[in-house]
Amino acid sequence: MSLLYGKDFRPPWPLRSGHIQTMLSSSGVRRVLLPRAAKTVLQGAEPVVVDGGSGVRLTGAYTAQGTRPRSRGLAVLFHGWEGSVDSTYVLQTGSRLLADGWDIFRLNFRDHGDSHGLNEALFHSCRLDEVVHALGDIARRYPARPMALAGFSLGGNFALRAAMQTSRLGIPLSYVLAVCPIIDPGAGLFALEESAPWFYQAYFMRKWRHSLLTKQRAFPEHQFFEISELKQHLRGLTESLVLRHTDFKSLQQYLDGYSVAGDAMQAMQIPATILTSRDDPVIPVGSFETLELPPNIELDIAEYGGHCGFIRDWGMTSFSDDYIAGRFNAIADAESSIDRVAAQASAPTAR
Repeated sequence: MSLLYGKDFRPPWPLRSGHIQTMLSSSGVRRVLLPRAAKTVLQGAEPVVVDGGSGVRLTGAYTAQGTRPRSRGLAVLFHGWEGSVDSTYVLQTGSRLLADGWDIFRLNFRDHGDSHGLNEALFHSCRLDEVVHALGDIARRYPARPMALAGFSLGGNFALRAAMQTSRLGIPLSYVLAVCPIIDPGAGLFALEESAPWFYQAYFMRKWRHSLLTKQRAFPEHQFFEISELKQHLRGLTESLVLRHTDFKSLQQYLDGYSVAGDAMQAMQIPATILTSRDDPVIPVGSFETLELPPNIELDIAEYGGHCGFIRDWGMTSFSDDYIAGRFNAIADAESSIDRVAAQASAPTAR
């Protein structure tokens, strides 16, 4: 099967609207309309607590494939901000890869899903070390190879940053794919405030405040925020988080701390793909167009798709599922071919 590219995504009208794509991507309507096959990753899923290092614990779910005699490999999936291992797009992608013979690990970031009570300190976007440490723990527990990683939105940003560290740390990650990742956090914050319709910021703020209140209930002895701070908009509450709960001296320093803009990804040592859309109302496409990428990173900008949408039709199936599966399978097939050649080369010659 040939690989898909962003230019191949041509949804019917009105799914050519980036706003409709974005709103449907995580909607309850989509979850209801999805075929049962899009949720098979839930069947037999094993809840797991993984080691994030320094006493940090992160939750996740592991599902072993049963369609092939031997697994294609281990696929690890990262959700977006205020998403979880049970977000629709994570379940859909996981189920698609499971059907192709991949073992699946879905990881929750700190304070996502129902994990607020596991770690006392709050989640923020610069907590990369614990995610990388968790990847190492996942690789040790589940030895199927190759190991490939996909992330969405903020999870795509985490995936790209983590992948730049895995080679140095001996974590056997073979490939990373990011869908609509945050590239320049400052630009994304400005876009949500200034150019995106008001309901996007309202949506994220409602979910974030709910998460912070859940955290407060888990640790009633701490006051994480004043009520007046929780009433702020995105920029104000983010700045309060930075100044109260991180070592960064300013909001801008924090935003720079998880940026992958400019030439930051020159450090990537493994094959990588970035898929985004020109009509994404959350992450400005200009951030992608100014990237300075090494030849091992593929940048694919589709005309349509919104933010992590890429919904094909009113059946709510996703183009990005097949896009990810095609590239993951190509990596697995390539590594399998290399292994066969190596085995033949090392076999004793008959005399």
